[in-house]
Amino acid sequence: MGRVPQLRLALNQIDSTVGDLEGNAEAVLRWTRHAAGQGAHLVAFPEMMLTGYPVEDLALRGSFVRASRAALRSLARRLADEDLGEVPVVVGYLDRAEDAGAALGSPAGAPRNAAAVLHRGEVALAFAKHHLPNYGVFDEFRYFVPGHTLPVVRVHGVDVALAICEDLWQNGGRVPAARSAGAGLLLSVNASPYERDKHDTRLELVRRRAREAGCTTAYLAMMGGQDELVFDGDSIVVDAEGEVVARAPQFEECCLVLDLELPAAAAKPPSGTVDDALTVEHVVLSEEPLPAYAPEAMGSRAPRMEDDEEIYTALVTGLRAYAVKNGFRSVLIGLSGGIDSALCAALACDALGPENVHAVSMPSRYSSQHSKDDAAEMARRTGLNFRTVPIGPMFDAFLDGLDLTGVAEENLQSRLRGVTLMGISNQEGHIVLAPGNKSELACGYSTLYGDSVGAYGPIKDVYKTNVFRLAKWRNRVAAERGETPPIPEHSIAKPPSAELRPGQVDTDSLPDYDVLDRILKLYVDGDVGREGIIERGFDPEVVGRVLRMTDAAEYKRRQYPPGTKISAKGFGKDRRLPITNRWREGAAG
Repeated sequence: MGRVPQLRLALNQIDSTVGDLEGNAEAVLRWTRHAAGQGAHLVAFPEMMLTGYPVEDLALRGSFVRASRAALRSLARRLADEDLGEVPVVVGYLDRAEDAGAALGSPAGAPRNAAAVLHRGEVALAFAKHHLPNYGVFDEFRYFVPGHTLPVVRVHGVDVALAICEDLWQNGGRVPAARSAGAGLLLSVNASPYERDKHDTRLELVRRRAREAGCTTAYLAMMGGQDELVFDGDSIVVDAEGEVVARAPQFEECCLVLDLELPAAAAKPPSGTVDDALTVEHVVLSEEPLPAYAPEAMGSRAPRMEDDEEIYTALVTGLRAYAVKNGFRSVLIGLSGGIDSALCAALACDALGPENVHAVSMPSRYSSQHSKDDAAEMARRTGLNFRTVPIGPMFDAFLDGLDLTGVAEENLQSRLRGVTLMGISNQEGHIVLAPGNKSELACGYSTLYGDSVGAYGPIKDVYKTNVFRLAKWRNRVAAERGETPPIPEHSIAKPPSAELRPGQVDTDSLPDYDVLDRILKLYVDGDVGREGIIERGFDPEVVGRVLRMTDAAEYKRRQYPPGTKISAKGFGKDRRLPITNRWREGAAG
């Protein structure tokens, strides 16, 4: 009986930046060097690692596709030049179809979401994603043509089948094909964006696919942030029965290294056509199994974060990535003393350090003393930079020249604050953070060119009830660590108010947030119509009012800055509705 082949696998759960071919290649070199130093026999990097993900319309630029292909070949040579050529490296990049796909009508030269195996200074094998997602934030049918191979590389006597992200999320294709080809390991490289509760779905998916493939399955995920998307890592390796072998931490760059015992490859390499009409493309990199060795890298199982910690960490990761990758070192926020701006300030302090957070209190004649005190207290607790710029004189000057009353007068205050923030931003070089939450954006409870100004909205996808939860969680964690809770308790406890008129509170214009958010989650996140929401026990009048406000506010949402996506349906790419639209769900029935 022959010995069972062994393989030390290194999964590099790291970040990349879209368009930074040179920087991403350097990261691959650095982390490959690290993996090789730990004795890895096969090294892998996430989906489109070399170009960053998603590249969006950059995929349509021939110059960028050519640069990606050239960077891949250069990377292969550099790995060999640094004596890393003997270690196969799997890395994602942007490619193009060499031949026209007559059956699909795809032209030669069409872009492809691809990955390659680099070995001994060359591209030993290249392949394109088979299943292309076209839902939510994904537009891959717009950009790419699919691949129609089952790529398999033989590494030290083990046949390793390769896949890219959606190839696991959709049924059929490379997963059953891996079983048909007799693969000993299925390795999938991914750039799977974070959504709350997704890690449980992801784990069950990988377990199911491992059983379907009949072999150990490694799911390598990206970590980091790109515009509104956050990537949380959480790479997973399970055995052929679906039992977890190793799991990487969330929201943390790492190299997950583990020793695997895998089935020996068949003497005759797989060939021909398998499931989904995929053509097996088999490349032998090393035929003979390694000499037996005592396993050292047993893999770790990182603990899972609790829900509030996970969401808060996602928001910190997204804000940090947006600021740093766009070349900004500091942020500016209007600190009102309310819960939304307080949470945004806490996130910014955790993301960039309080020394890089600048806050401005901009009181008007209607600002309460406790709100001014709460803003100053937040600054004291966190150590952020704080100043006060009263808007009263500006407000009076405008009213002397304009006859404004009612809502127009109220919103003028918000717009003066927006102008003040943007002026300081231009003068000092900070990017402005917009503090609006998902509940407000849904109902249009924000002022264009006022509280909506800014470069980024850290809590844009966070409902108001969750804003309170996250603020309480952050304070509780600080207390448990023996630190000063960053958010003043009064900011959490007091009734939310824009303070644009005497005695104003949010519930003057909106239903109670607990009711409002439950309706919005059904309508916005679940696409449940008016009657369906009423059937769930909500008051018809309240439902109609909320839906009318939501439908009428699309033009405002379209002009709001980007912000971290944490839900399955954030405003923006996930939820795309026409601005000019006479269908009103709230008026139906």
